[in-house]
Amino acid sequence: MTKEAAHVARLAPYIEPHLERRAAGIKHPVHDFLFTYYSYRPAQLMRWQPAGALDPSKRELAEATLNLLGATAGRSGDFGCFGLHEWAMVYRAEHSGRRHPQPLRLGSTGTDTVVETHTVGCSHWDAVRFFTPPALPLNTLKPARDDRPGFEQPSCFHANMDLYKHAYRLDALVGSDLVADAFELAWDIRIADMRAAPYDLTGLQLEPHGTEWTPIKIETPEGKREYIQSQRAFAKRAAPIRQQLIDHCARQLG
Repeated sequence: MTKEAAHVARLAPYIEPHLERRAAGIKHPVHDFLFTYYSYRPAQLMRWQPAGALDPSKRELAEATLNLLGATAGRSGDFGCFGLHEWAMVYRAEHSGRRHPQPLRLGSTGTDTVVETHTVGCSHWDAVRFFTPPALPLNTLKPARDDRPGFEQPSCFHANMDLYKHAYRLDALVGSDLVADAFELAWDIRIADMRAAPYDLTGLQLEPHGTEWTPIKIETPEGKREYIQSQRAFAKRAAPIRQQLIDHCARQLG
């Protein structure tokens, strides 16, 4: 099997169901995220290319990526956030609307109570920017759009999902194999992220193996332990991907 064929065979179980759903007008609250929030199109993801040289027009992007990922890699992980970013996005949201239409597993009052009885410490700007106005003052950290290197840390679900974004933005430099590694990591993290979120997705099927959604009940001691175990496992998978991105950028930038 050629490298191109192996690449397509690897990613087809993720991409083909999405394309079928899209053609039928069916939305998936978990899996659509990687194809809508991120700008890399399925056709781009399915094309294989080797690692190569840095496009001169992307030198500034590579410098910013190296700065961000180097800072993240040099920081200790925080294993006490428990995925409360998604809960803060629906906190007291009955009058301001919600990003997701799914019902809340604990209802509005129960969801608000979880937020109010925990410490919210989200370090990722692209999560914080979706907090409801009442939730913003509850966050003990104050990340902003332009200071990501000062906050992002290597156990954060969203920082590790974003390795996919960093990889595909520099796809001609890092090659499709690393992009695919980052995509599969992001896919698995997205599932865990939504399992730990406040939404009730009972009956939802998760691809590519057709498993059924179950919640990570972060409001319980058992759920907290499960969440931390997931963080540690994903951080371990993310570390070599992050390091390869760092190495590619550093070599090209000299």
